[in-house]
Amino acid sequence: MTRQVERERCPWAGATGTEYARYHDDEWGVPMTDDRALFEKLTLEGFQAGLSWITILRKRENFRKAFHDFDAERIARFGERDIARLMTDEGIIRNRAKIEATISNAKAYLALSEKMPFSHFLWGLIDGRPVINKLQNFKDAPTETDTSKRMSKALKSAGFRFVGSTTLYAFMQSTGMVNDHIVTCFRHAPCAKLQKSLKIDGL
Repeated sequence: MTRQVERERCPWAGATGTEYARYHDDEWGVPMTDDRALFEKLTLEGFQAGLSWITILRKRENFRKAFHDFDAERIARFGERDIARLMTDEGIIRNRAKIEATISNAKAYLALSEKMPFSHFLWGLIDGRPVINKLQNFKDAPTETDTSKRMSKALKSAGFRFVGSTTLYAFMQSTGMVNDHIVTCFRHAPCAKLQKSLKIDGL
């Protein structure tokens, strides 16, 4: 019986078969351009503030159910009864400030979407060109950059909350706006290939 060789991946991802490893292997660093998916990821990154990402990852399906698959039009209509419902939902993070921010962010998202697609707004801040870093050690990855600060400021100006520059850098890493896989990780090259070939209509 042939022994399967473990592929080298970013150290934070852990071993094959774990939730973190699956997320790392399939999603993290892959360019994301779908408006709804970007809104979902931005929302989840906001809920993650002060917590570990694995906590959010394990509750992601519960979040999708609680927030109607992150349908911004439905979320924007949430009122006190919905907030009360969410505050008793043990499947999500029961933080009233973050729940209220999600509702106001849905409204900001819809207002922004009347002017341009959400993906164009976000990717336009980096001219549609992902940054491909060549980290030797994940500890060398920054927690924020001038670009994440600029994106944070732009989102706050558009009415978004819980979008600090550190949260935005994590968002950029996860949505493929930045490639922060270490160079020896088996996902660095495939993600870089996707990033180099990325073309967003209108940008």
